[in-house]
Amino acid sequence: MRVESFKIDFWEQLQTGVVLSENSDWILVKHIPADYVLDGYKLFRKEFVLKRINSAKEKQIERVLKFRKIKIDMPVDFEFSDTIGVLKWSQDKFGLFEFQDEDETELFYGRINVVEGNDLIIDSIDTKGKVEEAYDFPFQIDEITTIAFQSDYFESIRALWMHKNKINFKPTP
Repeated sequence: MRVESFKIDFWEQLQTGVVLSENSDWILVKHIPADYVLDGYKLFRKEFVLKRINSAKEKQIERVLKFRKIKIDMPVDFEFSDTIGVLKWSQDKFGLFEFQDEDETELFYGRINVVEGNDLIIDSIDTKGKVEEAYDFPFQIDEITTIAFQSDYFESIRALWMHKNKINFKPTP
């Protein structure tokens, strides 16, 4: 088990997680938002990772997780793909996706509406689970910095969205 913190381009806060796997474009982690808390999975696009850190702080987290005998599994059925492929995987598996771009303070939830070249237009899902189909802001696909799923907040937005759409909510394992 290896815990790393990541310095993301344009972001002030370091991001921390247990590294599960990586390919040439992405790093998949079990996200650690604070101290020893594990919450969902996060993918970091490598081109935005300025620095990877495994210092005394990260080694301390590794020790605590080992003491607690925490077992961290890969997400079921996950395979690396390009950005749209990962978003489609999340949408197919959970009904929606979450991503961030260069603004670390904003999370975007939604479903794919249109992909045209490097532009992604989504049907945005707000914090009440309501789909905003007229949300026609074009995101630049190559500026998507992280993709996340299965965090507590993600599952809450998902539950609200499913309730609004009369879909029977089933928590993901």
